[in-house]
Amino acid sequence: MSKQKLTSRVLDEIFERIIYTVDNSKGEIHRIAEDSRKEFEQLHQELEQLKRKVLETIAEGDRLEINVRAARARLSDVSRHFKIYDEVEVKEAYEKAHNFQTKLMVNRQLENQLKQRRDEVERRLLTLTETIERAEHLVSQISVILSYLTDDLQQVGEIVEDAIQKEYFGFRIIEAQEEERKRLSREIHDGPAQMLANVMMRSELIERVYRERSPDEAMKEIRDLRKMVRSALYEVRRIIYDLRPMALDDLGLIPTLRKYISTVEDYNDGKPQISFTSLGSDKRMPPKLEVALFRLAQESITNAIKHADANYVTVKIEVCDSQVALIVKDDGKGFEVAEKKEQSFGIMGMKERVEILDGKLEINSAIGKGTKVMIIVPQSQLFQS
Repeated sequence: MSKQKLTSRVLDEIFERIIYTVDNSKGEIHRIAEDSRKEFEQLHQELEQLKRKVLETIAEGDRLEINVRAARARLSDVSRHFKIYDEVEVKEAYEKAHNFQTKLMVNRQLENQLKQRRDEVERRLLTLTETIERAEHLVSQISVILSYLTDDLQQVGEIVEDAIQKEYFGFRIIEAQEEERKRLSREIHDGPAQMLANVMMRSELIERVYRERSPDEAMKEIRDLRKMVRSALYEVRRIIYDLRPMALDDLGLIPTLRKYISTVEDYNDGKPQISFTSLGSDKRMPPKLEVALFRLAQESITNAIKHADANYVTVKIEVCDSQVALIVKDDGKGFEVAEKKEQSFGIMGMKERVEILDGKLEINSAIGKGTKVMIIVPQSQLFQS
């Protein structure tokens, strides 16, 4: 199942479904309460009937007990004076006592059954009473929840979306920091660290050459070592420059961009060739804006080198009274702008920077036709202190 982007509209739909479900649940609970009330009335009537039957059965049992005692007394008298009574009278006395005893046993069984059923009905009535009370309480609570959902949470979608955006940007910042640390770690490990390790090895080699061969050969090794140290120093300066060009604070955006482009060309052995054009005012802009525009240009140039495999890149910046425009165009392999890529954090970061400046970012590209990035920042952002 594809993940759906959580937006204000989606949240509104979720709340509508929640309200619909809660409202249906309220109806279901109300129906449960009504069914429980009907069952309660039926059982209450049955209980009244059972109580009457129990009383009647007990009274009948009491009468039967009197009859049983009288029949037993008659049977006992007949049995003692069987010579006085004939066989028919003896048999009649025995059958009468037996019938009364049987009726009494049936009566006692019926009494026990009625009492058991009465107790079951009473327990069921207690359960139904609790169910009805809980159902009425739940209906009351659900009514409050529905009122809260419909009346007090009208703007919750926007609030939650804003919170999600902030959380997402926080994660993005952490990810970007970690990626930058990894990149710096790799660059230092593969660049200056390796070069300094070679310097250590070459210094030991120079010492051995000086001892075992001649000073001239040692001097040759020293000259090679000097080149390695110079390269290591260049790598360190490049890494520092990527982190934060000091020229940006001292000279401003335009000279720093020009120096950066020259450095990139040198570092990449002239491929791609990068042309730079600056038009308009040379007035310094606020530091935050200069940093933002420099990073936008840096990201665009980096994309052209790493991803577009471009041979030629043009960078143009124009500062005027109403706006500043930055255009970076390359002749690389291009890409489908509409196609979203999982790791397109560079472009996402550019969009965020431009949005912070209240500017506009436009990217035009197609497979095999290069890429053009155009950034426009309005005049209101240019010369604010």
